[in-house]
Amino acid sequence: QSAVEEELGDLLFAAVNLTRLAGAHPDTVLDRANRKFQARFEALEDLATERGISLPDSSLDVLDGLWEELKRRP
Repeated sequence: QSAVEEELGDLLFAAVNLTRLAGAHPDTVLDRANRKFQARFEALEDLATERGISLPDSSLDVLDGLWEELKRRP
């Protein structure tokens, strides 16, 4: 587990450096990504409710399908 965590830490560090090299601020990029994820997840909850789908009882395939559908929306 600690080896995996070490590699994940390296990956995060590299992502932060790549963000800086691209001229963006890592905090801003992460905040936008979090807001985008939250909005999409709330839309997923709404879509599931509209279709009578119970999220806790849904398979990963069903959830992934809804998620991909939402990603294709403008």
